[in-house]
Amino acid sequence: MYSIDQTQEIAAPLPEVFAFFANPSNLARITPPWLSFRISGAAPETLAEGSRLEYRIRWSAFSIRWVTRITQWRPPFAFADIQEKGPYASWIHTHSFAERNGSVVMADHVDYALPFGPLGRLVHRLRVRRQLEQIFDYRRRAIDEIFARPSARS
Repeated sequence: MYSIDQTQEIAAPLPEVFAFFANPSNLARITPPWLSFRISGAAPETLAEGSRLEYRIRWSAFSIRWVTRITQWRPPFAFADIQEKGPYASWIHTHSFAERNGSVVMADHVDYALPFGPLGRLVHRLRVRRQLEQIFDYRRRAIDEIFARPSARS
């Protein structure tokens, strides 16, 4: 099992930040274009506990179907999703939000595992870890840009 953590300060009120992340259509806005992210099934207008999202991403030459389900929903402070189907043997992503000095501190924690035993560990070391860090770096920049311009918020 591997983990990745990221914390980011967002200059916006907590209800606005949580509402942005509760809207599945905003996922494409914070996902790098090289992943060709697109929601492929019927998505709820807003997330809630039990919500399922089906989407496709591109990894190298492969189009991958990914299904996640919201397992915890505590607005406006936290939610968690797990992978039901996708590229990982396990994927648990916890999102938390806390007010601090007029801003929001958003923390992401992901626990994940790759399939294929020793081969999966090798691929993680050579490529997957670095790509996840690039995805979260892109996400950080996109969120900074979105919340820097009030007219761009959803």
